[in-house]
Amino acid sequence: MIPSILPTYNRAPLTFESGEGSWMIEADGRRFLDLGAGIAVNVLGHANPVLVEALTAQAGKLWHVSNLYNITQQQALADKLVASTFADTVFFTNSGTECCELAVKMARKYWYDKGQPERLEIIAFEGAFHGRSSAGIAAAGSEKLVAGFGPLLPGFHQVPWGDIEAAEALVGDQTAAIIVEPVQGEGGIRPLPDADLKALRALCDAAGILLIMDEVQCGVGRTGKLFAHEWAGVTPDIMMVAKGIGGGFPLGCVLATEEAASGMVAGTHGSTYGGNPLACAVGGAVMDVVANDAFLGEVNRKSGLLRQKLEGLVAAHPDVFDEVRGAGLMLGLKCAKVTCGDVVAAGYDNEIVTVPAADNVVRLLPPLTISDEEIAEAVARLEKAASQLGAGK
Repeated sequence: MIPSILPTYNRAPLTFESGEGSWMIEADGRRFLDLGAGIAVNVLGHANPVLVEALTAQAGKLWHVSNLYNITQQQALADKLVASTFADTVFFTNSGTECCELAVKMARKYWYDKGQPERLEIIAFEGAFHGRSSAGIAAAGSEKLVAGFGPLLPGFHQVPWGDIEAAEALVGDQTAAIIVEPVQGEGGIRPLPDADLKALRALCDAAGILLIMDEVQCGVGRTGKLFAHEWAGVTPDIMMVAKGIGGGFPLGCVLATEEAASGMVAGTHGSTYGGNPLACAVGGAVMDVVANDAFLGEVNRKSGLLRQKLEGLVAAHPDVFDEVRGAGLMLGLKCAKVTCGDVVAAGYDNEIVTVPAADNVVRLLPPLTISDEEIAEAVARLEKAASQLGAGK
């Protein structure tokens, strides 16, 4: 008999009932150190008092009105995002998947309004993850995501990760845009070098096409800048943002330049819940904390500390780990003679939460508020997990 919850998840045998900062408390009382943050979502940790206050204050006033009306909290958050980024305009969604749908529509509508409706094609990179909608799985193109869901939305092409020359070779009279994650998350914590991001920007400029960046996982302070592309000193035309922007409350947004968004006029897109007062009140509070040089400076300092300790862990356990990769507090441990699933499971045994990824990588995505002491404790627990796995070889 099928369970009451559709069985599409392979869940761990854990039930967390509360959280405090970088910790989650299981139903049986065990305290787990959280290096997953809900897959890069809880950027300010669990039950953060600033976010609790923002949510409860708004909950006592107004929850939902729909986008038939002006929403004060939505306008305030949009203004903060525009002031802090390349963008001129923002559309609010509930998730990263919805962001992908709009980004694709926006790019195609741009060319339609320019009198070039044949420009429908979007170039993406192998190993990418852009959500599980029709557009998202077509953009990623991997067998794991697309098997059984055909026919796929047409117009997407994939090139090898980081192969800028292959992307350039595909650009033609029907190309609308290139889409890229500055740091692949699901793909195995793979940062695209700054030089490659610069080359993509130059390629799009030379060809007159749009550059879409997917910062759903790597954005909102995760790499030590507000958004990861800032390290390369370039900007996209369209950017997808979600996960961290809501600090745990469902919220996403698509940011764009005025030019890139020029085709999206009244009636071309919409969302019943997107940008509702509750979500935007929380998102505004997240921005007030994260979009701050001192806060981001601490993210960079702590990321250096964590990486240094992880390098020592890898050196001590070459049978378990090959390397550390990533940027900021978006780090990955490439596994050696064990699977990433083995490491995640051993972590559960030692009351630490990590997240598996492709390329046999364990993702480490702690709250950006993690303390130095918690970093030391996290690596100590990973050390125990690695020793447990090494002893079993």
